[in-house]
Amino acid sequence: MRVLAVELRDFRSYERAQVCLGTGLTVVSGPNGAGKTNLLEAIYFGSTGRSCRTNNDREVVRFGAGSMRVAMDLDADDGTHTLGVGFAPGEVKRMTVDGGTVERLVDHPSRPLMSVFLPDRLELIKGAPALRRAHVDQLVAALWPARIASRRGYNQALAQRNALLLRLRAGFGSRSSLQAWDGQLAAHAVELIRDRAAAIEIVVPIFAEMCARLGLEGETSLRYRPRSSASSPDEFTAELHERLDSDIERGFTGHGPHRDEVVLAHGGRELRTYGSQGQQRVGLLALLLAERTVIGTMRAAPPMLLLDDVMSELDRDRRAALVEVVAEHQGQVVITTTDLEHVPGSEQTDTARIAVEAGGRLVDFAGVEGPR
Repeated sequence: MRVLAVELRDFRSYERAQVCLGTGLTVVSGPNGAGKTNLLEAIYFGSTGRSCRTNNDREVVRFGAGSMRVAMDLDADDGTHTLGVGFAPGEVKRMTVDGGTVERLVDHPSRPLMSVFLPDRLELIKGAPALRRAHVDQLVAALWPARIASRRGYNQALAQRNALLLRLRAGFGSRSSLQAWDGQLAAHAVELIRDRAAAIEIVVPIFAEMCARLGLEGETSLRYRPRSSASSPDEFTAELHERLDSDIERGFTGHGPHRDEVVLAHGGRELRTYGSQGQQRVGLLALLLAERTVIGTMRAAPPMLLLDDVMSELDRDRRAALVEVVAEHQGQVVITTTDLEHVPGSEQTDTARIAVEAGGRLVDFAGVEGPR
């Protein structure tokens, strides 16, 4: 799977532009505020139908424009495809594959997987456990697409159970009404826990390797910490029954995979609490690179890797190590930088380059096309 070209219309700072991406590394350079991150966001938006920076689609529409559109041309094993996403405030977002409307791009086999690093994505390390749970669930979906049903089934059963708990808290209904949802919740919970544990287990050794290669010295670890110790639906159901009184008192389910944690540690201490900003940054990079490596061995191709302003806070050795790691694996990588010298090897002829000038004007460089 390769992204050939991306066309933007009224997306963020771009009125109209089209770029072609290299088969391997593409470096996007330009001054701060020129629109480099907007270009990465557009690539992500065109593949997933959503932004990697905001939950409000109105923010991606260029000021003064009534709508936006991103189109992406792909070269896949089964031929070429075009993905499209169009949005206008107040209207339903329209996503298409080869001109046909689809409900969700992320479920379509013709779209490329994406892995993205943004400076504010350090919240994955520093933020609430829900962010890490969602990230692991995305990893599970990338490794075993069919298993996404476990998470969806769990969330649906959890919502129904919580609704019943609220009724019981208000004095309506009987406890016996929970039995059906407890059984469904338990079945999906055990599957979800197993899927998460399996995904983390595969990533752990490569995560440690990537940490070492990127210069995070000392012992590092990645650990999945489930709230439940159940290994069967019956055991999970028993755990729910033990906590039923407190669940009714609170009006929601306080036990299960929706309370799990994923712990990244360095030197025996959690990076979330005790790691420096630099250590957290390297830990996040190592995690993304490890996951990309694993996905690349289990799927037809590794995810496209989008790295925004990652070089500015890395020293020379870590920059070289990062470029070396991404060059070892097939697949496309797009890196933004304010200075081409911050990306070792960017002067090589097999590296595509895009220069963005102030105002969002694209300049033709090797392996790419400018705006059309």
